[in-house]
Amino acid sequence: MDGLTDEEAAIVAVLREFVDREVRPVARELDHGNTYPEALIEQLKEMGVFGLAIPEPWGESHVSAQCYAAVTEELARGWMSLAGAMGGHTVVSKLLVAFGTREQKDAYLPRMATGELRATMALTEPGGGSDLQALRTTARREGDAYVVNGSKTWITNARRSGLVALLCKTDPGAVPAHRGISILLVEPGPGFHVSRDLPKLGYKGVESCELAFDDFRVPATALLGAEEGHGFAQMMRGLEIGRIQVACRALGVGRAALEDSLRYAQERESFGKPIWQHQSVGNHLADMATKLEAARQLVLHAARRYDSGERADLEAGMAKLFASETAMEVALDAVRIHGGYGYSTEFDVERYFRDAPLMIVGEGTNEIQRSVIAKQLVKRHRISS
Repeated sequence: MDGLTDEEAAIVAVLREFVDREVRPVARELDHGNTYPEALIEQLKEMGVFGLAIPEPWGESHVSAQCYAAVTEELARGWMSLAGAMGGHTVVSKLLVAFGTREQKDAYLPRMATGELRATMALTEPGGGSDLQALRTTARREGDAYVVNGSKTWITNARRSGLVALLCKTDPGAVPAHRGISILLVEPGPGFHVSRDLPKLGYKGVESCELAFDDFRVPATALLGAEEGHGFAQMMRGLEIGRIQVACRALGVGRAALEDSLRYAQERESFGKPIWQHQSVGNHLADMATKLEAARQLVLHAARRYDSGERADLEAGMAKLFASETAMEVALDAVRIHGGYGYSTEFDVERYFRDAPLMIVGEGTNEIQRSVIAKQLVKRHRISS
């Protein structure tokens, strides 16, 4: 892939082989059984995948956002849930590298790089959805500790993560509201409850949970960085790589749907010829491939922008928006091409169709995403008065 070093290209090639050899043969069974992919996760740890966002001296295999994007696409091509198992972990890694104190980095990043310590982020609340400034979870300072009360929902890997980047209000009366928001790096303990696993259409195997905090005490040193009130801006930066990651999960699902459709359209015959030779099917294949390539170029553009150190919220938002909508369209077209078999649980196409909607509503719904894009467009192209 253009833009990757030789070492990065080798990492992507190893992941591609791993997906073909280890993931695709078991993905259908794991998905239908809603089974956590323990063995696959252990293999990813051994391969160093959980440390790809962590530089030296804490990690050994730090890669560019372009490489990380390609790795995520490969994992999602095998099973989208597997890519989701590392998504929040990577965002927290980036938050620590960018904003953590030296003590926080030394305490967490070496174990996160090996996968010994898994991390996730807790943003969404039952009544707030994508409106993060409306969050109600509070962290009240008491001496050398914070006392946390509130709830979160749709928290991926909540049962298996030993570290949670918790977005909360340390100053509920702040105006504007975002100035009162901070991130606490919390570990499970008394008052931290994983209340239930949420039932889902797709994204099986990896848990998405509700969390409740009832006078949950954490040390004051859990505050990400040195000052309160910067959590919203910190998380917005973290969500740039998060949205690139979600876009890549969409790419992986779409690519799997296209590859299965190309194979089926050459093997299946009707009216005396392979079905790809029928114009209606051929047109579907052409549109699927074209849209996916356009989505991939948007993702790579966002990744390059992120690697440059510049703000990438506009580019990441565009990539997430377009790639997720494309994945949904491609998954539906794959069902059309497979006909009745596309509706059968004996084929993978129905799984792609169930998994694709997550990327439309995850990491900020696409309706919110369009609003973010519009605001950034105006900000970057503001007319002079």
